[in-house]
Amino acid sequence: MYNTEHKRYFSHELLDWYDRNKRDLPWRRHRDPYYIWVSEIMLQQTRVDTVIPYFQRFIERFPTIEALADAPEDEVLKCWEGLGYYSRARNLQQAARQVKEQYGGMMPSGKDEVAGLKGVGPYTAGAIRSIAFNIPAPAVDGNVMRVLSRYFLIEEDIMKVRTRTHMEELVMTLIPEGRASDFSQALMELGALVCTPKSPKCLTCPVMHHCAARFEGKEEQLPIKTKAKPPRPEYRLTAIVEGSGQHQGKILVRRRPATGLLAGMWELPHVTVSADGSANLASLPEEAAMERLTGALREEGIPATAASYFMDAEHVFSHIRWHMRVYRCQYQELPSAEAWVAETAAAYEAPEAQYQWIDAQDMERYAFPNVFIRILGAYFAS
Repeated sequence: MYNTEHKRYFSHELLDWYDRNKRDLPWRRHRDPYYIWVSEIMLQQTRVDTVIPYFQRFIERFPTIEALADAPEDEVLKCWEGLGYYSRARNLQQAARQVKEQYGGMMPSGKDEVAGLKGVGPYTAGAIRSIAFNIPAPAVDGNVMRVLSRYFLIEEDIMKVRTRTHMEELVMTLIPEGRASDFSQALMELGALVCTPKSPKCLTCPVMHHCAARFEGKEEQLPIKTKAKPPRPEYRLTAIVEGSGQHQGKILVRRRPATGLLAGMWELPHVTVSADGSANLASLPEEAAMERLTGALREEGIPATAASYFMDAEHVFSHIRWHMRVYRCQYQELPSAEAWVAETAAAYEAPEAQYQWIDAQDMERYAFPNVFIRILGAYFAS
């Protein structure tokens, strides 16, 4: 289907360019499959520059598959804090436990074995097998699909399964014998540094002389990709419940359920104003907002009253956009309230505790989603 000469040229020139220009990245200094696996999970939807310090801290804390498998989940989430997409961290740890139990702590290299690990999809499986074990296996992500779409003028929607399958088959015909590891990384590197989504650097591209999209003037039109639905807006009122008496200087946080979005992480109490976008914060008067938040806190058994506006915050998930209005809330020091805290919060060390009183130093002990890190950072700095 594609010109053999052009394919041979592509592979040769790409690898020559990679050999001379590849970045010095921490996970490239080793062939340890575990390091490559961790890096690939972290790099999903995250920039390389952001990942590097997280990767280094994670490997320092969990240097082996066994160390990760045996670690408390809270420690794994805390080490992941700030990267987002926390289900990736949970899946990584569950998969580490699979490897420990099923393969004696040694990362498998077989296609079915790698693909059977929790959280490992087709791309990640291909990346692990090709990069770590030098096995000819297609690792086709967004960067790779963009490069292939342009070089071979593939005018098919890359969001469709058949297009991905077609590209995986194409990649298998491009991998030079004995260089699967370098080829996978070179293809990703080209997409990340040169064949970028916008304003591709065609004049510095090592394969520009046979790029079909460049000849057709379509390099910025490809790849063809169906636009994803915009994230659904949700409007939330958020409480900074300020302690008094023995909890003076601390605020109340709660733990999310063990399953679902941001499972098991810590957050400030908050209530949804609208989960379908039918109402927003701008349409809710200040007094009504504080009354609503106060009522929601009381329904949870928290004897606190919304007192003053603090800040607005926003956080975007893949499918939801949280719009949050944050209020400082005064906690009433009552015997019944203290009994409630004792029953639900218990000791700091209790992993099942739903509520805790914390100060700025305590934030080092609990994993919070990014939006709450920003809010708490602003609060403790004020």
